[in-house]
Amino acid sequence: MNKKIKLRGQLKTYMLWPIWLTVLLLAATLLMIRINLQCSIIMIGITFLYFVISVVMYLKNKPGIMNELVSFATEYAQVQKQFLYNLEIPYGLLDEQGRLLWANEKLMEVLLRTKYKKKMITSFFPEVKKSFFQSGEEELSVEAVYDERNYRLMLRKIAMSDVVEDSEIVEYPEEGICLIAFYMVDETTIKHYMKENEDQKLISGLIYIDNYDEALDSVESVRRSLLVALIDRKINKYVSDIDGIVRKIEKDKYFIVFQNKYLKGLRENRFSILAEVKNVNIGNEMAVTLSIGLGVNAKGYAEACEYARIAMDLALGRGGDQAVIKDGENIYYYGGKSQSVEKNTRVKARVKAHALREIFENNDKVLVMGHKIGDADAFGSAIGIYRAAKSMAKKSHIVANVITSSVKPMLESFSNNPDYEEDMFIGINEAIERVDENTVVVVVDVNRPSYTECEDLLRIAKTIVVIDHHRQGSEVIDNAVLSYVEPYASSASEMVAEILQYIGDNIKMKPIEADALYAGIVIDTQNFVNKTGVRTFEAAAFLRRNGADVVRVRKMFRDNMQDHMAKAEAVHHAELFEESFAVSISPATGLDSPTIVAAQAANDLLSINGIKASFVLTDYNNKIYISARSIDEINVQLIMEQMGGGGHMSIAGAQLENVTLEEAKEQLKETVKRMLAEGDI
Repeated sequence: MNKKIKLRGQLKTYMLWPIWLTVLLLAATLLMIRINLQCSIIMIGITFLYFVISVVMYLKNKPGIMNELVSFATEYAQVQKQFLYNLEIPYGLLDEQGRLLWANEKLMEVLLRTKYKKKMITSFFPEVKKSFFQSGEEELSVEAVYDERNYRLMLRKIAMSDVVEDSEIVEYPEEGICLIAFYMVDETTIKHYMKENEDQKLISGLIYIDNYDEALDSVESVRRSLLVALIDRKINKYVSDIDGIVRKIEKDKYFIVFQNKYLKGLRENRFSILAEVKNVNIGNEMAVTLSIGLGVNAKGYAEACEYARIAMDLALGRGGDQAVIKDGENIYYYGGKSQSVEKNTRVKARVKAHALREIFENNDKVLVMGHKIGDADAFGSAIGIYRAAKSMAKKSHIVANVITSSVKPMLESFSNNPDYEEDMFIGINEAIERVDENTVVVVVDVNRPSYTECEDLLRIAKTIVVIDHHRQGSEVIDNAVLSYVEPYASSASEMVAEILQYIGDNIKMKPIEADALYAGIVIDTQNFVNKTGVRTFEAAAFLRRNGADVVRVRKMFRDNMQDHMAKAEAVHHAELFEESFAVSISPATGLDSPTIVAAQAANDLLSINGIKASFVLTDYNNKIYISARSIDEINVQLIMEQMGGGGHMSIAGAQLENVTLEEAKEQLKETVKRMLAEGDI
């Protein structure tokens, strides 16, 4: 056995250096021959004796040294084994199938001293998947819960072929895995403190009363203070129940602070304060509604307050009566099922009109654009802004890329009219070339950058104005110097008609311009049936005084036979699901504007008794367009937002890519069913 053991490295050099020293002595002896023969003979004898003694000592001591080395290695291994056994970290060895071969004392304590041997580690910790043992992964780290404690499990594969590479006893395959080192880190305490720290984070929030003045005006003067007191009491009780602080900062505004651990409960009951306040009735004809904005997971308190403000802006921009949570980059919406309340005062319209006038006065050019696949409302409101800019002698253009059949008759009445410049309508490329530092880009009838006619204009232009009546979503034009978004308005044309009454003293509109604005209101209100308020009729009256002709507008929007047949086919093949929802597919072949036809078919489906909401899908330009409509019971905007779209409570839509019509239809059905089950609609 000893003969087979060979020394290596520094130890071998150390053992052999006396023998190699013999060569040096022999060389010195040979040099002495020339000096003194007798002395050299004596040196030769001494050198020979030294060599013999060195060889004898090497051969005699080598087995003993090797035995000492082997003993030391054995004792060292025992020390290591004892150290691992007494290690405070649970440690064990697994075979390549995941069976537990050996466990130290701490691991046995964790496993409650069960008969662990040959048991699969997955029987103790299901979080460890069996696929790891058959895969080529070298390491695995998973979190697990065992005996009500949290652990992080670490597994590392050991290739035994590397460990015993020079073994003469056994031979392992090159890729064979024989052992897996396994240890556990107890993270119960740190997770407890992490959760406690997370729970104690402060959340900043804002609560606004949406219709404070209108609600007070609807109740007797002697009872107004009681109404305010009841609202204050409900808000204070709601916040105090979650151990929060509420401070009234204005007559209709509150600032709140509470701990993060209560947010989950607020989400689960879907912010019940929204419904509680609406139930306050002491004779007020108008129900009180609230908007709530919360800032979550901010880096500091100042940023949390800014998040809350952004969330509140979104809540108000979507019509109020809802809670909005801004969690970092994510936005979550709760409520928003009720119709936006129209405000009778035009103070805001006048203020926005004066601000718009000031912006126009400080710039030289105005570019107006609506949304992709423009409709009558986008076209009409663009014409209104064009007239406002021209009345101030500003060079103005309307960006029109794709002309749909719904606006083509109106556009031709301007294109062939000598009263208007040839470059009144320009394409996207030309619009980009015309933008400079003194150009204002006005976006009408849309507030989502990706839905605009030319998104690049928003990146280039320094001055942007947004005028829209759609409820805001997470995607907004955030670099606008003036944003006028009113979800209660029937149409963007109505908003622009109001602006025209205040932006200048003597703006004279031409009849065809009044027709375009009037047409936008008619189409979006479905002939003054949907979302129509007092201000809608006042705007229509203003346009009538400026020459709008109802007959001309009606003639412009008559359907051709092919469009009418497509609508009839969509209505005929409509499918009823969940008892009160209608879904259908509108053909697109041979139609100039399939999306317009689909929207009209969705409107027609609402005239059927028992239909609460209708959805019509059409395939156009490699996208699936969904037109959603409802009367008052279902908020289709919430449904479309779940599918990446948006709109109004009763008029909404969405665009889907990389799906077929049937897949989009099934996705829509599943979304509606899920939201019904969760109580979202």
